[in-house]
Amino acid sequence: MDPESTDRRGQFAQEARSERPDLALLCLLVGAEADPALDDAAIDAAQIELDRLAGLLPFRPGGPRSWAAALAELLGARCAFHGAPADYQRLESSLLHTVLRRRRGLPILLSVVWMEVARRAGAPVYGVALPGHFVVGFGAPDEQVLADPFGGGRLLTGTDAELLVAGATGAPLDPSMLRPADPLEIVLRILNNIRAWAAARPERSDVALWAVELSLLLPSHPARLRYERAQLLVQRGEFRTGAAELEAYADVVAAVDSGAADQVRHQALAARAMLN
Repeated sequence: MDPESTDRRGQFAQEARSERPDLALLCLLVGAEADPALDDAAIDAAQIELDRLAGLLPFRPGGPRSWAAALAELLGARCAFHGAPADYQRLESSLLHTVLRRRRGLPILLSVVWMEVARRAGAPVYGVALPGHFVVGFGAPDEQVLADPFGGGRLLTGTDAELLVAGATGAPLDPSMLRPADPLEIVLRILNNIRAWAAARPERSDVALWAVELSLLLPSHPARLRYERAQLLVQRGEFRTGAAELEAYADVVAAVDSGAADQVRHQALAARAMLN
């Protein structure tokens, strides 16, 4: 790993542990892993673009519904930010700097654009991590207004939200699903999307690896990601390092599941055998 990439990861880890993590900066640092051309000047330019868009919003348009309508008119209608099914097949759809340029992306990245623009303008905005489809919310729970940036900012009724959840999970909408999403939850979900994209493309194990490694830098992450990283290292031919990671993971697992730990140790032995 080159020194600049190491510095970027250090910056990512530091920002993730700050008292108020900068969601836009964290997303841009994710983008820097995929695009080495995204230097400090380019990151600053992306932040400036978010500032510029916020400056185009009307001054304090009113309550939550007025804010949602103003964002829909600016970002959805005038600037044509939206998504389409084909966007799920592109890595660029998960990278904030390219979403800002293309004005296309996955629901969660388009929602980040909405949140960051609205936040800069003083709106009571937050992300809402519905299962299978990320949206944005405005206002307190008793007056909450939901909007779908993927659909150009379409305002969602309660029935719309119920249908989105039912379509993704087959289960009814639970009120807990409507709570504001924490910035680090959003970043982890973005990285999960990138890992899923790479998992369907074995030739892009490089993307899967950096997505896992960034996830591991977040203060809270699934422990199993360490196992996934070890498997990726072996897959990429880094047998010695991968085996050591598998053994370390087995030691952790042994405390709760000795059988699973033994299986992981066998995998480590098989990886070391590849060195002969």
